Amino acid sequence: MKVMIVEDENIIALELERIAQEAGHQTVGPLSTVEQALAYAPRSDVALVDLSLSDGLSGAQLARRLIDRFGVDVIFVTGSPENVGNGIEGALDVISKPFTDERIVSALSRAEARRKDFDSKAAV
Repeated sequence: MKVMIVEDENIIALELERIAQEAGHQTVGPLSTVEQALAYAPRSDVALVDLSLSDGLSGAQLARRLIDRFGVDVIFVTGSPENVGNGIEGALDVISKPFTDERIVSALSRAEARRKDFDSKAAV
């Protein structure tokens, strides 16, 4: 599965990249702005998205566009999970920082299972 990392804090982005790769996924990024993420969206299956990016508090708007326009599954990884409120329709999960490897891997596994389930239903 191709996992897009959208995070403006380099050390966190590299940690997310390491976790995704060790779990057997390909990574896209890390990317730190909405413009970069939208450019790479067609090459991604799932995105790990922070709410606060280099271009401001734009993660929620980015998530909406990734879900609606590109069919990318979104998992928020944020230090402010309360700002997601009741969630964003279509987002798979909200993970609080600091996170554990297991929490990220678990969310990615659910996204992969969901994608496989969707693909098998679409093939019928």
